[in-house]
Amino acid sequence: MILTQEQQAILNGEKGETLAKVMKTLVMYGDAFEAEKLVPITSKYNHLVTSFGLKVMSPVYDLMQQLLDAGVCSEQKFSVDPRPLDKNVPANFLQNFVFNKFMYTKQDFYEKQLEKLGLMDKNAFSCTCYMDELGNKPQKGDVLSWAESSAVVYANSVLGARCNRNSGIIDIMGSIVGYVPYFGLLTDEGRKATWVVKVQTTKKPEAQLLGSAIGMKVMEDVPYVVGLDQWIGTELNDAACAYLKDFGAATASNGAVGLYHIANLTPEAVEQGEALIAEGAKEYIIDDEELARVQREYPVIWKNPDAKPKLCFVGCPHLSLEQLKTWTDNIEASLAANGQKKVTIPTVLTAAPGVLEAFDQTEYAARLKATGVITSYICPLMYMNNPLCKKMPVITSSNKLRTYTSARYYTDAEILTAITGGNK
Repeated sequence: MILTQEQQAILNGEKGETLAKVMKTLVMYGDAFEAEKLVPITSKYNHLVTSFGLKVMSPVYDLMQQLLDAGVCSEQKFSVDPRPLDKNVPANFLQNFVFNKFMYTKQDFYEKQLEKLGLMDKNAFSCTCYMDELGNKPQKGDVLSWAESSAVVYANSVLGARCNRNSGIIDIMGSIVGYVPYFGLLTDEGRKATWVVKVQTTKKPEAQLLGSAIGMKVMEDVPYVVGLDQWIGTELNDAACAYLKDFGAATASNGAVGLYHIANLTPEAVEQGEALIAEGAKEYIIDDEELARVQREYPVIWKNPDAKPKLCFVGCPHLSLEQLKTWTDNIEASLAANGQKKVTIPTVLTAAPGVLEAFDQTEYAARLKATGVITSYICPLMYMNNPLCKKMPVITSSNKLRTYTSARYYTDAEILTAITGGNK
């Protein structure tokens, strides 16, 4: 790897031993991927994936403390993934005991470390840091040092920023020295599509299901999706961005996609069109039957497949303000149609603290609360990591949550039916 004089000086220890170790880590990381150089991070803010104070993460706390003791702080302020705990989310005594006494015992301590290191503000906890209410929205062409997979794929694809799927801790290392290794999705060649995905469905495909199908097929490659614009339009408005948020999270978790292009919609696809497609790209056709097959083959790992759901999570990744409003309208209408006043399954809609604050200022908040639905800033995945929660029959419309936990996937429409008593 060729370093600039400034970078070499940091590596040589001219700015201290701790910063030299950080630079060495990034150089070794870049060497592993045959990066030719380091390039400056140009985004205003960073985003970290580690937000949870698990007791077993002591090496992380030790590392953070070494940085703080050496007076090393992030060059950028940063947001971080969602908090793992919220007393408003249903949990029994034993589950809470495990959460508070065995799992997230270092949460307060870790959050104090994050504040000292450069946390944007006390509410900068969300996997959807790019939403307007959080204020960490990169510009097109910005070079990032992020790790959260659903945020990386959104930033690359919808915003046109440039970021590799970094691991946790590597994200903060880049932010501290202000550089990241130049390889993969930072390069023009690495952003070319090696798959052409043709959407040939007879109705608008479920975002999380379509993303799952593509992720499992292309894995870490870049897909160029044709035919989706007929269902979600050619403008990156609130509805299209919400759809792509959920779609991308599924591609990233059910596969390892860090970037996708949507013909006639996403920035690079609009600018470059089919010039983004690499020579020899493979083809994948998705029709109604293919989506049905994908959903049908999801494993059900509940002990009793016919158990009545005890909890429902919607919002992984976190919901947008418009999604919260839409869910409110749909839940009210479905309850009325089924002769119910409140949801029949405990239901939690999750969103970023800033989004929830904005939602609370609308008339929708009281209406949603009247249906019995709970809103929370929690990370559903961190909740489901509790061994006792894994045994619960939990349903979700998130393919990311389904992939990483024992939660069972249903489409938005199926979830709506289930939680409003439509399956009587």
